[in-house]
Amino acid sequence: MALATAAGASLLGGCGILPGTAEAGNDPITVMTWAPQNTEATNMPGMPAMAEAYARWVNASGGVNGRRLEVLTCNDHNDTVAAARCAQRAAKQDVVAVVGSYSQHGRSFMAPLEGHGIPYLGGYGITDEEFTSPLSYPVNGGLPALVAGNGRQLAAAECAQVALVRPDTVAGDQLPPLLDTGLRDGGAASAAPVTDVRAPEDATSYGQAAREALEGAGQAPEGTASGAEAEGGCVTAVLGGRTDTFFDSFRRLEPDDAGITSASVLGSVRQRLIDQTGGADSPLEGAYATGWYPAADDLRWEPMKRVVREHAFGDNRIDTDDPGVQTTWIAYTVLRAALESLDGDTPVTAETVRDALDEGPAIATGGLTPELRWHYEDLLAAHDFPRIVNTRVTYQRVRDGRVVSVRDRFVDVRTSLVADRES
Repeated sequence: MALATAAGASLLGGCGILPGTAEAGNDPITVMTWAPQNTEATNMPGMPAMAEAYARWVNASGGVNGRRLEVLTCNDHNDTVAAARCAQRAAKQDVVAVVGSYSQHGRSFMAPLEGHGIPYLGGYGITDEEFTSPLSYPVNGGLPALVAGNGRQLAAAECAQVALVRPDTVAGDQLPPLLDTGLRDGGAASAAPVTDVRAPEDATSYGQAAREALEGAGQAPEGTASGAEAEGGCVTAVLGGRTDTFFDSFRRLEPDDAGITSASVLGSVRQRLIDQTGGADSPLEGAYATGWYPAADDLRWEPMKRVVREHAFGDNRIDTDDPGVQTTWIAYTVLRAALESLDGDTPVTAETVRDALDEGPAIATGGLTPELRWHYEDLLAAHDFPRIVNTRVTYQRVRDGRVVSVRDRFVDVRTSLVADRES
């Protein structure tokens, strides 16, 4: 295997390019990672930063089969046009895969990728296209699995009435029936249907959404005349980076004796947010949370944390508790295994990467997910989510200012995802 040589990073055409340090005599293997940055809605700068750190680590030890891994990055700006341009740039730069990325605009980016045969490996899991396109290889069950799992958690918490606060987007539209199904599958047969509270992604205050959520949970807002109020009311918010803003508005209206149970999903709630909002005094203290992966303090994350310490050079965009960063790490772990499975005489192209994922052996991720494989028999028998191969989630809760596991093992929500949600 070739010895590593130093190389720096440069910028080209608006995309960051990480040349890496593997032997320069071989053509590099070029991939892309994109995510929104510097926008007024959801921002995920840690994902491209993690991709760059991963490439530095791999290249410092000789690359992949002796070839340098070159990572291009692109900012999709939470915009349909920009997302399409990222995909078009990926095609122009002859990338062999788009890896560990985030975008809400699947309709914009997936068509260009499909037109050029470029696989989309390890998307964050928020668009329909990630779970329907034959060129998509998700490493988790996306928001569908999280929300279905959250419903099961809330059923165990004996929630009689549940309000779901979610983005007023196409991706958000699929969440209420999934939460309903999770509640039902968790044994909450007597629960009323979920109250669907639509909210803007980029709001600076959520007073109206908070009022609707309180009423949906069977409570009257503070300072208003109250009628009969239900016990066991729960409010779950899935608003990404605006979740803390919502709960700030919510706590201002919530009566002191309301006893509302709060909940969310990892990504909307993570340790940095708890720390920033008061630790053990955070309004999210006691909140339930559903995740894709083990809790951030699990030892299975130590290899990723070591790479960040040694190869991210103090890059404060990378929060190792962030499910986006974790997804990028897992996606690149899968990519590397797929590339290393190729015969030495096989050229590395988008087609051969797809073949390795479609036909190769199951890929281990160090226990962070079940082994991943996208053979036909591994796909989910669900019309809406056929590309899901990992239907497992984890249950966590905020206790004493820390996000901790409340169950040692993964929980499989496959039955909730394949259920007829119109029944």
